[in-house]
Amino acid sequence: MNPIKVVIHGATGRVGQVLIKTLYRESAVKLVGAVDIKTPGEKLVLDDGSVIPFSSDLGQILDTTHPEVMVDFSLASATMPAARSAIQNKVHLVIGTTGLTADNLVEIDRLAKTAGIGAIVASNFALGAVLMMHFAKMASKYMDFAEIIELHHDQKLDAPSGTALSTAKAMAAYRGKPFSRAVDEGKNFASRGEKVNGVTIHSVRLPGLMAHQEVILGGLGQTLTIRHDTINRECYVPGVLLAVQGVVQRQGLILGLEKLLEL
Repeated sequence: MNPIKVVIHGATGRVGQVLIKTLYRESAVKLVGAVDIKTPGEKLVLDDGSVIPFSSDLGQILDTTHPEVMVDFSLASATMPAARSAIQNKVHLVIGTTGLTADNLVEIDRLAKTAGIGAIVASNFALGAVLMMHFAKMASKYMDFAEIIELHHDQKLDAPSGTALSTAKAMAAYRGKPFSRAVDEGKNFASRGEKVNGVTIHSVRLPGLMAHQEVILGGLGQTLTIRHDTINRECYVPGVLLAVQGVVQRQGLILGLEKLLEL
């Protein structure tokens, strides 16, 4: 099987840089181009000395490199124009950018189905984080109280994190009803964090952290803690590879990596 041709959109971002440094070593994919508004030039020299085109013009890269998949880790404001351009060129999408709206997801699904291509949007590509979310969802039926503590580096723009929001919503949906809340009498307890379907989410932003999430469920006389810690951004590479290989076999939008993991 020929390697899947991939373009990275958001190549100078933290995750984008890691993907550039790692994907070119993978035999299942072929890194053919990079795109970012902060491009240092017209080419990017990889660690092995090979060169790929690098541009701030996505259309130019799509026209000259003919990728099969665009991997996007940029900003929500940049993702949708890039997604529309990629879909117009019948390029499959793997999107890890958070902050997309429900309307954005509906549009991606509609455009992808019309073009006959696949699109995967996930709030987290760390496989351990996906498993953490799955285990928390499974436990949600058996305990009535739940809180999430999510901890990230001080440069993260959104709070709560996309992973925390996805976890809370998935837990409540699987449970079939909102969680009970320890302090919820109509008062404004600002220090108690943001409430999502009865799950209180606490966001911590500090230098020295990367990406961590702890789900604490409480029941009569007991608690259950499920935690995932990201050690470095290479943790996203196996999930991105899984998504790249899976998206070319699908049409329309897939939310999360759960289906690819058959959870």
